[in-house]
Amino acid sequence: MCRKWLFFIRTLVIACLLSVVLLAGCGVINGDRDNNGGTHSNGNNTESREEKAQSQTAETKPIVELPEINLPIASGIDVEKNDQAIVDFSNMQDGYIMAKYLENSDMNIRLLITVPDGIQYTYSLIPGRDFEAFPLSGGDGVYEIGIFKQAEGTRYSMVLSKTIDVVLVDEFAPFLRPNQFVNFNQYSEAVIKAAELTRGLGEDAFVERVEAIYSFVISNIEYDVELAETVQTGYVPDIDEVLRLGKGICFDYAALMAAMLRSQGIPTKLVIGYTGELYHAWISVYSEESGWMDNIIFFDGQDWQLMDPTVGASVSSSSSLLDYIGDGTNYVAKFFY
Repeated sequence: MCRKWLFFIRTLVIACLLSVVLLAGCGVINGDRDNNGGTHSNGNNTESREEKAQSQTAETKPIVELPEINLPIASGIDVEKNDQAIVDFSNMQDGYIMAKYLENSDMNIRLLITVPDGIQYTYSLIPGRDFEAFPLSGGDGVYEIGIFKQAEGTRYSMVLSKTIDVVLVDEFAPFLRPNQFVNFNQYSEAVIKAAELTRGLGEDAFVERVEAIYSFVISNIEYDVELAETVQTGYVPDIDEVLRLGKGICFDYAALMAAMLRSQGIPTKLVIGYTGELYHAWISVYSEESGWMDNIIFFDGQDWQLMDPTVGASVSSSSSLLDYIGDGTNYVAKFFY
């Protein structure tokens, strides 16, 4: 998929007599890279980041005030568990559940969440890891939760299941907190950078804050062609690693920007879907004035354009590519995280 997208982009840019740009179609979800010998990075390093941040000298500590982050927690009040796995539903009204797999295993473990409209979300659980957060992104209603263990080949056996009836405290709750795909905390480098970029801008400066973060991402993160051509199913972004390396694939761009905006209290969806027949990731942002803006890339003073930071990083001067993303009709959203 990535190679077809790269070919498509090269063709458009050559037609426009522009330099070659390399971007976006990425297969990004549903699998477990660790069990295939790769690196499953989910950024679940809260303690080490806190320790690192707290041990910084006065000269190296951030000079900006860090925002308070509503971190997901496993309260232990409402749980479903057995000797293999545990799911914590204690804070489902806040738009998430917590889950972990207890039993040692070298087999793939899947968490399946079926949202009220029937769409099924599939995640990987790594045995031995601490709790991870998973969003309830389908709004109010009945969710089916299941954990499955690979039995043989493509066959899986059920480990645990639970049906929950969710009433969210507000519709934005799932899109303001960290989760497995958009993983951050108060001490994340991405959160610190977002605070620096928006310093002095109040909550009423919505456009300015979004623009500052968007401009930073598309100006400082390059598309990682090598990763795009070798990425395995089950890849999960590590947003601070993306920030440090200055490169990533579409999933990384979207996760990084979603984390930075959420840390600023701006509801942001990480969207997985299709551009034509190509798998891709982008974001959608909520504004009190405009509602959910599913088709934005920047605000030109009058109109919002599609917010696809991967494309924006490469094609700010390409009229043909901007025409392609245009009104969003080439984008079909399937999952929201």
